[in-house]
Amino acid sequence: MLVTLTCFSPPCPWRRSDLNIFFDVDYTLQSMDGSLRPGARAVFEQLVSDGHTIFIWSGVGLRTADVERHDLEDLVSGVYQKPLEDFEAGLETFGVPVRPDFVIDDYPEIVTEFGGVVARPYYFRQFKDTEMDRIYQIVREYVEYGYSDEVGFRPGVNGAG
Repeated sequence: MLVTLTCFSPPCPWRRSDLNIFFDVDYTLQSMDGSLRPGARAVFEQLVSDGHTIFIWSGVGLRTADVERHDLEDLVSGVYQKPLEDFEAGLETFGVPVRPDFVIDDYPEIVTEFGGVVARPYYFRQFKDTEMDRIYQIVREYVEYGYSDEVGFRPGVNGAG
């Protein structure tokens, strides 16, 4: 039985402001040509300033070189391989030392498992893309209210995220 808690007078006592936030790489943070999604660094800076911890993961392996190429090392606390199935067991399989509190990914299944935001895919470089700003607003709403009405928000199968 899934119980959804809603907080109408923030701050919500059951929510944390120090989330472990996991970002996917391909088509979430970077396009097919390897360009970084507009606003990514600024949103990462704001999330870290807000007290959250940012992790990067990818289903195609460790993406440390991409983090370095985009000069994000100072904002990212870890880089891991992302499980593509059996997500909970995959955390141990791939040595992910913390459980994701919030996942941002263009792959809806993993977001549904842990909770977070299904990002609009970023296939091609688009200078006017504002998805990172939208993602940041959803994280803020989640921290404050425990939920978001925005398209793409998923609470997670266990009520987290």
